[in-house]
Amino acid sequence: MRKDKLYFLTFISVTIIFLIVALIAIRFALKSSAIELVTTALEIGKKEARSMATLVGHELNEGVVKDSVIDHFQTSIRNTDQEQLFISILDWSGRIVCHPDVKQVGQKMGSSTSFVSSVADNLSPNEFYDLLMQRKENGSGNTDGEIYKSSDVIFMFPVQNSDWIVASNVNIKRLFSQIDRLRDRFYTLFAVLGLIIIPAFVITVRFIGSKYENRLELQKQLLEDEVLNFSKLNRALGDYQQKVSEEPSVSEIKRRILTHRHNELLSIQTQEIAHIFTENTITYVVCFNDSRSTTTASLDELYSQLDENYFFRANRQYIIAISSIRKIVKYGNNQLKLLVSPETSTPILISKNRAAEFKNWLNL
Repeated sequence: MRKDKLYFLTFISVTIIFLIVALIAIRFALKSSAIELVTTALEIGKKEARSMATLVGHELNEGVVKDSVIDHFQTSIRNTDQEQLFISILDWSGRIVCHPDVKQVGQKMGSSTSFVSSVADNLSPNEFYDLLMQRKENGSGNTDGEIYKSSDVIFMFPVQNSDWIVASNVNIKRLFSQIDRLRDRFYTLFAVLGLIIIPAFVITVRFIGSKYENRLELQKQLLEDEVLNFSKLNRALGDYQQKVSEEPSVSEIKRRILTHRHNELLSIQTQEIAHIFTENTITYVVCFNDSRSTTTASLDELYSQLDENYFFRANRQYIIAISSIRKIVKYGNNQLKLLVSPETSTPILISKNRAAEFKNWLNL
């Protein structure tokens, strides 16, 4: 898959995920904020209704005639129906006694214009919000916008020693407008966040992906270099093996080693030896035909007497003849592993410190 297509699919995936999360978050945040809004409206409405009922009741107890109280109250609430909350007075029959809109005075309050039916009702914020949303859904197909034209009673409080009830009214149109403004703000906020987060995420992914690709490319190059180096190493091994076999050493070195097999003494030519190793303080000599015998000499003694062009001290346990090495491979942390013939019971490892000496021995 091309990288451009991969980044495009990443952009589409992130956008879809962000839109799903944003829609869920907006719905939750809008409902929480709307409930807080109606909670505040309810608390303020209840407080105003109780205060006004107490004030009207006090005036009536002081002997102020009802007509004067009504005139004074009507004057104080004039045109307040344009606000989110306002106060009105009803009598026990449901007839409107005082209202900011004087046209409403004398009319009967219907059940469709009230969220509560009596002074005993105590509307909760969640119930108020559910009723608002239900009214909005029921009136969503109404082109005249009737759901916004009315005001509804959300709380009633009786006036002492009278047949009046002070009602707290909510302006449905203004309340819905506030909720719509909240919704628009949330949509704007998440749109701005999307314009910032989505490109930033894609750019970050592309930046990290580019860094990772460069790192992989570097590792690939290093691996190719290692493969090339080991290829050279094994090729040099073959050349050196041929050189040693064609040009035997003329230095004064041992040509034969005296070994034991059971009660038999064996004299083995050094050119027949594949490797020599020690195990449990016993030194074993292994020939190319896979025959094995022992010697009383230590590895140090034997190595000092052998042809160093033909034999190499791989580690404290093994001396290896160059003709027995089949392949050289990388092992662990910059170590080398020798594959020999005949095979050994334990791996022959050349430590990191002796790897350079081994390469020099191969004339690299």
